[in-house]
Amino acid sequence: MSTTVAKIRAVMEQAYPPHLAEGWDQVGLICGDPAAPVTKVAFALDCTQGVAERAVELGAQLLIVHHPLLLRGVHSVAADTPKGKVLHTLITGGVALFAAHTNADSARPGVNDRLAELVGITPGRPILPQPGASRDKWGVQVPEADAEALKQALFAAGAGSIGNYEECAFDITGTGQFTPVEGADPTDGTVGENYRAPELRVEFVAARRARAAITEALRTNHPYEEPAFDILAMEEDVDLEQATGLGRIGELPEPMRLADFVQQVADALPETAWGVRAAGDPEQMVQRVAVSSGSGDSFLDTVTGLGVDVYVTSDLRHHPVDEYLRAGGPAVIDTAHWASEFPWTSQAAGIVGEQTGVETEIIDLRTDPWTLAATRTGR
Repeated sequence: MSTTVAKIRAVMEQAYPPHLAEGWDQVGLICGDPAAPVTKVAFALDCTQGVAERAVELGAQLLIVHHPLLLRGVHSVAADTPKGKVLHTLITGGVALFAAHTNADSARPGVNDRLAELVGITPGRPILPQPGASRDKWGVQVPEADAEALKQALFAAGAGSIGNYEECAFDITGTGQFTPVEGADPTDGTVGENYRAPELRVEFVAARRARAAITEALRTNHPYEEPAFDILAMEEDVDLEQATGLGRIGELPEPMRLADFVQQVADALPETAWGVRAAGDPEQMVQRVAVSSGSGDSFLDTVTGLGVDVYVTSDLRHHPVDEYLRAGGPAVIDTAHWASEFPWTSQAAGIVGEQTGVETEIIDLRTDPWTLAATRTGR
């Protein structure tokens, strides 16, 4: 069966839901025709010029990356600008571009799960859990004869889904009453006279994010011009070990020296010129580990209170780390940003290949910007 950009976008958005992205992020389809056919998908961490040219060379019709090309606003994508040249290369080569960024960081499995597995821990709770899937409990009064049609409209708008069950609702029989006043145009009853009739109260739950869509469906499909309904926000029930969110915490099978764990991390991640550096007592025994793919110094204060022995992340800076260590924070391991996230490409390629049957290929160009490292050899 043939597939399209739109179908692969749907697979990616199911695996890495866009609503998990941070508010500042820009994820999804960047360029390309959703209706275009796809037989081959390429994967990379960054969409550099070299990566774009390689995707065209491979004959891919879709390039999936982690870092959005247009994260910050631009005023031109002319072919003589860096980002414009990338886009022109892709478009003229018939390659669509899709990005899954912080939504892939937070998803399960996602970027952080892959990093956790590589350094030797089973990924547990996030460092920063996302709020649970907030839900509302609804109650809607409707004449019995109109109840089924209204339910179907509400279900189509997102009502009544609980786990692996859909169209979940509970009906309660009762009697409704109202008195239409001047200006009303009642479906039942007469202006100025009290009206009583049997009604059903239909109760259901729904995701909080569907509230607007359900309200619109309710008002559009209810037979009354002023339907009676109520919405109660439900308490969140979050299993931290399975929650989505940024970073992961887990334990090594056995305690080990920090120096040995640093080497284990270096051996597990893709090689870069930068390599891996660490801060802490090399002889310290570590077992409880926190990881955060990409730039993670914003979590330094958070991991201090989570009882971890060592924190693995990227892009650490001198002053934040110095202050963190003097405040008693656990040891830190600083990897190259590219190295901590590139392994996700194999995860994403596996999902797309398994669910669509298209050919997949990982572009293994090292897009880490650092290409040279040196240490002092003499005085």
